[in-house]
Amino acid sequence: MKTLFIGMISLFLSTSLVAQSTEVRVKQFNLENGVALQEYDPVAYFTVKKALKGRKEFAYAHQGVTYYFFSQDNKYLFMKNPAYYEPQYGGWCAYAMGNAGEKVEIDPKTFKITEGKLYLFYNFYFNNTLTDWNKNEQVLKGKADKSWAKIITANK
Repeated sequence: MKTLFIGMISLFLSTSLVAQSTEVRVKQFNLENGVALQEYDPVAYFTVKKALKGRKEFAYAHQGVTYYFFSQDNKYLFMKNPAYYEPQYGGWCAYAMGNAGEKVEIDPKTFKITEGKLYLFYNFYFNNTLTDWNKNEQVLKGKADKSWAKIITANK
């Protein structure tokens, strides 16, 4: 009886911790109507090297963050290795994260894959932040990594 009670307590605590981290993760990510990447397929950036709008029927939620996929195959690829396909900095603008440590919206069609990681950028009217990122990528990436780590730590 005592073992059963301890087992139930352990299950409750582990479920609560997972739910809490999922809740925090959802708050950190750039979501529109609960969906990441403005409904664009994260796998397509890697496989066809362009932004493709995902479809609702191929939706998948990973740790509370929902993604749409262009095809069932892309969905399966993502399910096998979500960490590989998820965007950096929760899908916020990489340049803004590196330049000012801020969460700024993105244009999902403005992206770059570097060292197997997906970076997204703000691009509106005459302000394409990918251009600025490319001028000083290594410095901005280092600053963005530190800024994102602070955001994650602050929201735990």
